[in-house]
Amino acid sequence: MSKFLPVRFVDVHLEGQFWRERLETVLTRTIPSQHVQLGAHGILESLTLPNPPPPLRFPRNDHDFTVQVFWDSDVGKWIEAASYALSHRRDPDIEAKIEKIIDDLEKAQAPDGYLNCWYLQREPENRWTNMRDNHELYNLGHLIEGGIAYFLATGRRRLLDILERYVDHVRATFGTGPGQKRGYCGHQEIELALIRLYRLTGDRKQLDLATYFINERGRQPHYFDQEAIARGEDPKKFWAKSYEYNQSHKPVREQDKVVGHAVRAMYMYSAMADLAAELKDDSLKHACEVLWKDVMSSKIYITSGLGPAAANEGFTEDYDLPNETAYAETCASVALIFWAQRMLHLDLDGKYADVLEQALFNNALGGLSRDGEHYFYSNPLDSDGRHSRWLWHTCPCCTMNASRLVASVGGYFVSASEDAVAFHLYGGISTEVALKSGKVLLTEVSSYPWSGDICIEVYPEASAEFALKLRIPGWARGAKASVNGEAVAVEPNSVNGYLTIARRWQRGDTVQLELPMPPERMYAHPSVRADLGRVALKRGPLLYCVEETDNPGGPVQRLKLPRQSDIRVEQRNDLFDGVVTLTAEASRIRGDDWKGKLYRDEPPAEEPAKLTALPYYLWNNRGQGSMAVWVVEK
Repeated sequence: MSKFLPVRFVDVHLEGQFWRERLETVLTRTIPSQHVQLGAHGILESLTLPNPPPPLRFPRNDHDFTVQVFWDSDVGKWIEAASYALSHRRDPDIEAKIEKIIDDLEKAQAPDGYLNCWYLQREPENRWTNMRDNHELYNLGHLIEGGIAYFLATGRRRLLDILERYVDHVRATFGTGPGQKRGYCGHQEIELALIRLYRLTGDRKQLDLATYFINERGRQPHYFDQEAIARGEDPKKFWAKSYEYNQSHKPVREQDKVVGHAVRAMYMYSAMADLAAELKDDSLKHACEVLWKDVMSSKIYITSGLGPAAANEGFTEDYDLPNETAYAETCASVALIFWAQRMLHLDLDGKYADVLEQALFNNALGGLSRDGEHYFYSNPLDSDGRHSRWLWHTCPCCTMNASRLVASVGGYFVSASEDAVAFHLYGGISTEVALKSGKVLLTEVSSYPWSGDICIEVYPEASAEFALKLRIPGWARGAKASVNGEAVAVEPNSVNGYLTIARRWQRGDTVQLELPMPPERMYAHPSVRADLGRVALKRGPLLYCVEETDNPGGPVQRLKLPRQSDIRVEQRNDLFDGVVTLTAEASRIRGDDWKGKLYRDEPPAEEPAKLTALPYYLWNNRGQGSMAVWVVEK
């Protein structure tokens, strides 16, 4: 397993225009507006345990579930995102809002440490009776991650102290000892949080509890069967029909197919990869590798969206990747980024960084609007114009996942070992890294993702020997590199997608990296029925789509792109502070000459058209209209 660790986002300064704009939008608009929405929808009030409890804002559905049971998690994610914002720059108003939440949680906590506002307010007698459905440990996990982020940003430990008391209660409740429940959460997340808590505190008990939850999952007799019987229910009447839904159908090391709810799966696989690294557990690593291969070979959208179905918010059959009804939840792509980063640090294999980048620049980034205050929950690849971003959502999980990702995105760029620095992403950053040979300041200058021309300047404290490992993306054919103007052979010096340049570095040494970015036509496997006879356009890490705003004259689904048409690159400084679009000569099927007929014995007429494609993550920022990623090719 690799010895590289990510450089924390607070130590990576975003200086390129692309990510600086996204970060500034999240800091100044997204995070403050999310707090307003948490208040407007009663989520903050729920922390005060009002008595009597107010009527449900979101009634129970037909399997007796309301999204209000996981409101605590939305608060935890907002604290995490807001704390990342504080790490960039302190803000007394944001800190006061977090302190008010901590006051409410401190007052709400039960004497035994238990802290779940839904149960404390509405069902105190039913604590820990429905782990399958009701998210108690999931909520705790997100609160812990928020508490860790707030402590690291401010040095204040009060929230962490509250949550560690809750974890002590959980440790006493769950386990293999006499009188303990052999349970785990139906929605994975607590495992990730406990591992982060262990890494912060060094307290082995937190790692052991995370290990228990992963190892216990799927064991027979099945815990969810036992607790359903204890509630007086028939386990066979589980509304989701199968424990594949929450990945508890088998012990985790025996799972070889990616199934069920996509976000739960990605969170669990991320925790498995974490534990593989911490415990040097090759069996968990192997399970992750098998599952990775399965999802990449037959279950991932070209945007890195995951999960075609709304019914289970997740996976169905191999190659089932419909476009207009794609669920592709924003949270699932964010969680895929978590998993990809962890797999990357097991082996430093560029195939994981390729997927991380693809998910980041496409499905995940598309979840947040340009104004920073509207959100996609699902991310279809085809739309008749009715799909648009929400101001908020009855289940607002994706809103804070988008903000916490962007606010911490610097943490995905660079990793370091004792004697090497690895660049995974590009886009204009600076960072100082401590190596065995001393500190080194690195600046990476580029207009990535619009250009693949990258310049890295190296400033060691003193002349020092170490290696730079530069990711050569899988899409970058014919990459070139040089040091101080002297060419470096890329292919012979590259392993698993990383070019290694090992030498004695002097202050001011300069590395030039050229990643060619020609537009590409992409095709799906023939088993993906929805994409037969269609083509998608891609350039560098960005997937493109055609949107009606740029292609007036009717639904974009009527466009046809000839195979021989050249795809041209156009710099558009009039769009979104400057983007690169793709254009081509195409044709459009006419629909104005049918004279009221639904069918006829001659094909529809076509007319010449110019096709203009925009990066997918930017669609639906200029009003509603049709959109398509996959275009008919003729």
